[in-house]
Amino acid sequence: MNISGRDDNVVDITVVVTCYNEEDFVVDTIENVSGVLQRIGCSYEIIVIDDVSRDHSVERVSAFMASHPDLPVTLRVNERNRGLANNYIEGAFMGRGRYYRLCCGDNPEPGDSLAALFSHVGKADMILAYHNQDEIKGKHYMRKRISRLFTWLVNTISGYKIKYYNGSAIHLRYNVMRWHPSSYGFGFQADIVTTLLDEGVSYMQVPVR
Repeated sequence: MNISGRDDNVVDITVVVTCYNEEDFVVDTIENVSGVLQRIGCSYEIIVIDDVSRDHSVERVSAFMASHPDLPVTLRVNERNRGLANNYIEGAFMGRGRYYRLCCGDNPEPGDSLAALFSHVGKADMILAYHNQDEIKGKHYMRKRISRLFTWLVNTISGYKIKYYNGSAIHLRYNVMRWHPSSYGFGFQADIVTTLLDEGVSYMQVPVR
């Protein structure tokens, strides 16, 4: 900590990139995320967690890091497969950002969607992404129906009115460590969101493409 009282080891946001057999996409994910955060002006770190990939994901990430030593990217290679939710929680404990977010290694999010979310860092304890299911291309009709049903069920049980629970929210990293989900399956994001709402955290919902 410097004389101004600011901890120079802390960054605005830690982004964990989870990777399982994503050799064709994981480097694009890192470049996409880092490019957006640099444009916005957030200080950041990216932690790539490889979950025992059987392809060349680790080699691709290692080569990228070697050729971009100026970027704050680190790689963690699991000795055994841990699953998405476990890696998400582990990344929170590994990070040093005030805020925290998951980005999957298959680079599914356009840069403008990431920018829409990251530009709100610091405005609330929890920043929730949502989108219009009818505008999503490539998702089967039944998957859209199931997604709507899941959101309706969680809202009915919890009493909240959240537009979408399974998007990757931006959280205060401390909250993820303190109130991490008890469920490690499909609904782990909904678990942590409803838990934090019960704790009274501030939140905002941001539309994304």
